[in-house]
Amino acid sequence: MEKRRKVSNPLALAVLVYLMAEPMHAYELGRRLQEHGKDRSIKYNRGSLYMVVEQLRKAGFVAERETVRDTQRPERTIYGITEAGRAELYDWMRELVAVPREEYPSFGVALSLLAVLAPAEGAGLLGRRLAALTEQAEEVRGVLRQAGEDQVHWVFLAEERYRLALVEAEIRFAADLAESLKDPTYERAWQRMREDMT
Repeated sequence: MEKRRKVSNPLALAVLVYLMAEPMHAYELGRRLQEHGKDRSIKYNRGSLYMVVEQLRKAGFVAERETVRDTQRPERTIYGITEAGRAELYDWMRELVAVPREEYPSFGVALSLLAVLAPAEGAGLLGRRLAALTEQAEEVRGVLRQAGEDQVHWVFLAEERYRLALVEAEIRFAADLAESLKDPTYERAWQRMREDMT
């Protein structure tokens, strides 16, 4: 069963991981997250990053270490992970890796209501989705190729390999569904259903 957490934003988990490596200020955290491509897996902006750091501080998972100031930049607070933050990080990671979570992606919602669209329109829209998914798959393959050339250790590519597996599975699913929508028996059933509704 999923635990109720004091701070449950996935960005908070990334912040804890990065602060475990070394204390830093929020601006540096944001730079590293972007540099390491975490913005491909975690949705955030500078404002949300600062907000999450503050939530983690209030929860006792991070603490202010020092405030630095140089003449070029505004004052910056350096944060470090606390023992409570370390315990939360490991507990949260173990839960996320071990326990499947029910998620509600918007495509799943659209699929649950797909019968509202005419079969030909649905098939056409799925064709557009397939084109976009194919581009995404190529982009991820490019990231993986480049990482291989750069000799990035495989464990740091797990999220990209997972992303590719999901995209490839969705491509197969969408292609099969688009073909099913073109079946004349479905077209006739859809027409009858539409007539019954009017």
